[in-house]
Amino acid sequence: MSDRVLVTLDRKIHDADEPLLYADDLAVVRGDGVFETLLVHQARACKVEPHLSRLLSSARALGLPDPDLDEWCRAIDVAAEQWGSEREGVMRIVLTRGRESGGGPTAFVMVGPVSEAVARARRDGVSVLTLDRGFSVDFSANAPWQLLGAKTLSYATNMAALRYASHYGADDVIFLSSEGYVLEGPRSSVVIVRDKTLITPPPEQGILPGTTQRALFSVARSRGYRCEYASLRPADLIVSEGVWLVSSVTKAARVHTLDGLQLPAARRADEFFDMVSIAIETAGVDSAQA
Repeated sequence: MSDRVLVTLDRKIHDADEPLLYADDLAVVRGDGVFETLLVHQARACKVEPHLSRLLSSARALGLPDPDLDEWCRAIDVAAEQWGSEREGVMRIVLTRGRESGGGPTAFVMVGPVSEAVARARRDGVSVLTLDRGFSVDFSANAPWQLLGAKTLSYATNMAALRYASHYGADDVIFLSSEGYVLEGPRSSVVIVRDKTLITPPPEQGILPGTTQRALFSVARSRGYRCEYASLRPADLIVSEGVWLVSSVTKAARVHTLDGLQLPAARRADEFFDMVSIAIETAGVDSAQA
């Protein structure tokens, strides 16, 4: 069983240890491209349709040609089948502007193993630092060229924030706006529990619309939860009944420590994680239908 699977849009399976990108690919020299990350569960990619929908939106924001979603679906199916059903996998679908010297876009699907760090975050939760993201909640509306609602390959700031947090002994980050409002994590959406209500910051505040968060809200409503989009402050996190970072691969990581303050044990933690798992693993429309 291979540690990685690599498939291009022509459904050709490549040796993942052999070079694929040219040195002048704009993904390499400028981070000019978009991507999505999906969980592979039982030889199927989860939540294909919402991820491809967001890929399309991100590509349009960057002025890339519209992805052929049928081609992507077929390549995703091949990659997931090649990965197999014995273990979970992390699938990345990547679309770049292509070579600086000309030619069409670069597009591929890659699957690799779920890391131990992800398993640990699911099991034990995470400690988090709040960090200033450096913009206001209305920045996205006033500066759409900043691409705040697109999932681009330009992840240098996000990764720098995670390294900074690690240096100070934290596992993850929650970004704050210049006004002090809660935004999102570098790789996740923030969701809090209050009574039997789930609350997340509104995407209009310049955050990436979360595919897992939306699917979670659908499942939670079916279980009698109220789900809201509302502005949050760090104090709202502290007094909540649970703070969670949700994403397609980690699923749900409970925040047990915030800026060095140990938070109380999350109420309904098992039910919350169960709802996220259901949202991810059952919300995946068969990719051929996406």
